[in-house]
Amino acid sequence: MINSNVVIIGGGAAGLMCAIEAGKRGRSVTLIEHEEKIGKKILISGGGRCNFTNKYSSPDNFISGNPHFCKSALANYTPENFTKMVEDYNISYHEKKLGQLFCDNTSKQIVSMLESECRKYNVNIIANCRINKILLNTRFELESSNEKISTDSLVIASGGISIPKMGASDFGYQVAKQFELNLTEIRPGLVPLILNEKDRNNYSLLSGISIDSIVSCGKIKFRENILFTHKGFSGPAILQISSYWKGGKPVSINLLPEINLFEILLKNHSSKIELTNFLAAYFPKRFAETFCKVNFNPAPLYNYSQKELRNISDIIHNWIIHPSGTEGFEKAEVTIGGVDTNELSSKTMESNKVKGLYFIGEVVDITGWLGGYNFQWAWASGFAAGQYV
Repeated sequence: MINSNVVIIGGGAAGLMCAIEAGKRGRSVTLIEHEEKIGKKILISGGGRCNFTNKYSSPDNFISGNPHFCKSALANYTPENFTKMVEDYNISYHEKKLGQLFCDNTSKQIVSMLESECRKYNVNIIANCRINKILLNTRFELESSNEKISTDSLVIASGGISIPKMGASDFGYQVAKQFELNLTEIRPGLVPLILNEKDRNNYSLLSGISIDSIVSCGKIKFRENILFTHKGFSGPAILQISSYWKGGKPVSINLLPEINLFEILLKNHSSKIELTNFLAAYFPKRFAETFCKVNFNPAPLYNYSQKELRNISDIIHNWIIHPSGTEGFEKAEVTIGGVDTNELSSKTMESNKVKGLYFIGEVVDITGWLGGYNFQWAWASGFAAGQYV
């Protein structure tokens, strides 16, 4: 039997941060990870270089049923706080773009740093261990695949269900249901979009082409690259907008954000250059050829009326696509939704119904944008709970 002041289930970013902070307070901490090693999502993040935070992180960069819930945690543990730890461990890093901070070398350095902090504060890490049953008497009693564990404070940091091949499961949601905590709608986020069969056939040959665009859904818009795939679209701008997209909604893509195409077409109205060749000056040639073939009757510019030139411009600046779905949790970087924030204290992450039960990280209904924001929520929510468990 293991007796511990605090048991944390989940050895990812949030769980490790919570373990460190609780350990600093002199609490006896046991961290349980069902995979063979901790930090697996950290290791694969950022192409193996871990986009560990975003220096511009603010509550506006998060999606939740309650947009105010994340404010307290994010204010009390900032990107500067985590960056200082990185610097203290002499891990070199750089800003890639838009405030995204990456390791210069490898994400293994971040996991090693967190492991070192856990050792420093005597955190007991048990990997390759599954929790089979949780009972609550005067304390939480856990039956695991190893041995029985008893604790005063139980922290669920088991993440969402995105990327199941990395070991993701619905464990945290099952615990919430066991203790009658409400869950919000759960769906894939930061995920590629799929086109209907007709559009897939039209554009599948463009797979691999990337174009700087503004992508909009409703009032939300992002300016980054889109990437054509065999099934539809991916790339940073598409992944961002996917978190706001729901079935049936159209998505608008401005393929030339920097220029007024209609003005340029008018200036060249008397030209004998064919539309496809004209557009090839602004786009990859393969894209110009396919897009013109599908959407226009390619002809020399002088053949078009002003109204037709306006229509060409409008389609390129406001290309409407109708996704038929997403590539699902298999390809989603995050899970949107989770434990309803109305069930938790925004200051401590403790359940309002069950004393001593905490939820942190991705299992909670807080989802960040692409670019280090989800890590910042993990650090901040783990830090918050760590002060109170």
